[in-house]
Amino acid sequence: MLIGKASLSGRHGASYSCESHHIVRMRLGIKFVPKSNSLFTQYSLPTIPSSLPHFPRSLASISNNCTFSGKKTSSLFLQRVSYKTETQLSDLMESGKEIQELNRNLYPAVEPYSTGFLKVSDIHTIYWEQSGNPNGHPVVFLHGGPGGGTTPSNRTFFDPEFYRIILFDQRGAGKSTPHACLEENTTWDLIDDIEKLREHLEIPEWQVFGGSWGSTLALAYSQSHPDKVTGLVLRGIFLLRKKEIDWFYEGGAAAIYPDAWEPFRDLIPENERESFVNAYHKRLNSDDLETQYAAARAWTKWEMMTAHLLPNEDNIKRGDDDNFSLAFARIENHYFVNKGFFPSDSFLLDNIDKIRHINTTVVQGRYDVCCPMMSAWDLHKGFPEADFKVVSDAGHSANEPGIAAELVAANEKLKKLLKN
Repeated sequence: MLIGKASLSGRHGASYSCESHHIVRMRLGIKFVPKSNSLFTQYSLPTIPSSLPHFPRSLASISNNCTFSGKKTSSLFLQRVSYKTETQLSDLMESGKEIQELNRNLYPAVEPYSTGFLKVSDIHTIYWEQSGNPNGHPVVFLHGGPGGGTTPSNRTFFDPEFYRIILFDQRGAGKSTPHACLEENTTWDLIDDIEKLREHLEIPEWQVFGGSWGSTLALAYSQSHPDKVTGLVLRGIFLLRKKEIDWFYEGGAAAIYPDAWEPFRDLIPENERESFVNAYHKRLNSDDLETQYAAARAWTKWEMMTAHLLPNEDNIKRGDDDNFSLAFARIENHYFVNKGFFPSDSFLLDNIDKIRHINTTVVQGRYDVCCPMMSAWDLHKGFPEADFKVVSDAGHSANEPGIAAELVAANEKLKKLLKN
């Protein structure tokens, strides 16, 4: 079956067009664009014979059916070329078969078949819902922020005929009460809440899915309760280290988004700009509600304007919603000021051995500005057993097409393992 074409340029301007009769899996170097959609995925290829005229020696061949012409095609194109190892074509064909078989499309929207509120402390009550198959394999969705809350679209990453889909709003977020409350609101409180919800729903063990802050919480929960986790899907890795907070909130990401940064910066007087996180903390906890709202809008819009590779107006408008922004900004800032309530900066990486046995997929947008790829890369190096997917044409949001496709495929892969 004809899958795609490649166009590669030699040192002297010659171009080589290759028709590939195999789907191949690359970790670096060439992006494959299936004809059925616009997703770019990264794969690794075997080394090209050095006898080919003027062919870059570090490139890899796609198949033995290559012809050379002066005409370029665009289905496959070069990104980076440097290979230290060779891959057997039989291995590539096997991985390609898996890629071909996995569904990568979001599932249709479904409505919950049950909802409720669970009192988890003297102060907090959390909202929860279940959708999909009541007798299916349980999966819990951990939303971002912290403070972001869940949305109906979160259900569409999962096959509703196979999965029992559980969503809940973390303390102070979404429909949970009290709204935007910081008291008794720590990572460890949330981990306890996840366990209380699991027990309340009489679930022995479940798959855990989380992106951005959700990936932080998923790692922390899994490391605390590894016997309760059947699989992990993580997206937009955030390890809540100082360098990650400094990158996004202290001026690093401003080099890429100076236009979005300036309104965030300008809310703070120059004499308080030594730490924007601390300056916003002061305003988000002000006795004056309007001061809180102004800070919350600026904080939230900064993140919403940088969350997609291409600007998403609907996402940016969320910053104008005072109810959403107040919880999002106050709770995020509260966690960041307190360093995630972790005992050390590298806590999550230091405890990877506790979850090394869990089937895990990590999905990361190459151009993620909110949670830059350095964190996913550090996790990949410390946890090489996990399947690591880099989406070349995406930023941070789970709703970007390439990331959404990889997240669905990751769930499909775990579904196949569970069925077998």
